[in-house]
Amino acid sequence: MLGTPYNHTTETPATFFLVGIPGLQSSHLWLAILMSAMYIIALLGNTLILTIIWMDSTLQEPMFCLLCVLAAVDIVMASSVVPKMVSIFSSGGSSISFNACFTQMYFIHVTTAIETGLLLVMAFDRYVAICKPLHYKSILTPQVMLGMSMTITIRAVIFMTPLSYMVSHLPFCGSNIVLHSYCEHMAVAKLACTDTTSSSLYSLIGSSIIVGSDVAFIAASYTLILQAVFNLSSKNAQVKALSTCGSHAVVMALYYLPGMASIYVAWLGQDIVPLHTQVLLADLYVVIPPALNPIIYGLRTKQIREQIWSLLMHCLFNHCNLSS
Repeated sequence: MLGTPYNHTTETPATFFLVGIPGLQSSHLWLAILMSAMYIIALLGNTLILTIIWMDSTLQEPMFCLLCVLAAVDIVMASSVVPKMVSIFSSGGSSISFNACFTQMYFIHVTTAIETGLLLVMAFDRYVAICKPLHYKSILTPQVMLGMSMTITIRAVIFMTPLSYMVSHLPFCGSNIVLHSYCEHMAVAKLACTDTTSSSLYSLIGSSIIVGSDVAFIAASYTLILQAVFNLSSKNAQVKALSTCGSHAVVMALYYLPGMASIYVAWLGQDIVPLHTQVLLADLYVVIPPALNPIIYGLRTKQIREQIWSLLMHCLFNHCNLSS
């Protein structure tokens, strides 16, 4: 006897309910405070980076253009997740409409895929600046930078649109309670009343290809950078270059490790790693990089630091003059 075909219009839930971090409900208030603080840092830091670079005509090198794009992506990534996450942790506002859930999922997928591409381009930029300084402007022309930015954006859209489409068109006929802090695709797909192996495999393979290729090229870039650094005669130049590379490596580790761990754990280690650890890893993946990137890539850059100091002094003296 044939089963009744799924009817998407009648079985699609109007609303999902996000539970936050299962098993850590007693810590939700503290998590709300932490996430709010990191979100404020991300917004202020990235907005400041965008403003400084936009206002200063001298900051037009390729690296600063990349910082602008990275700052914009970080604002979108954090804003698509953190406000709702804080609402869940602080007041229990866990409901999210079907369309809003998949819109959030799509933006998370696309922005994270763009960010990994940007980190690769920034590693290439540092490689050219340190290893081929005399050819920097001839290699990284505005046309080349625009082409690389468009390529990583198109790559993200091409890879991630089918995943969001597959999950959003699954038949949902059971529970509408998502055991997560946001609409993470694996957590949502588990609610479907059909086999979800195809979307899960697509996610695993697609993420592995994107991140694996990017990490390989980033590692190659920094290996060549380190070789060039150790050939420098100046110890001060070596220390400065190593400090820059080290801080970049820390940010990349904090970006890639929680992200890939959450993907592989959700696929391979569901019964080994506690659910609250899986969700926490996924949360950190979309919160920590937007907060740290403006500090590591922006404030550690001498030109941006000087412009921020100049802007602060200008605002301070204007305030003092108005007060007097």
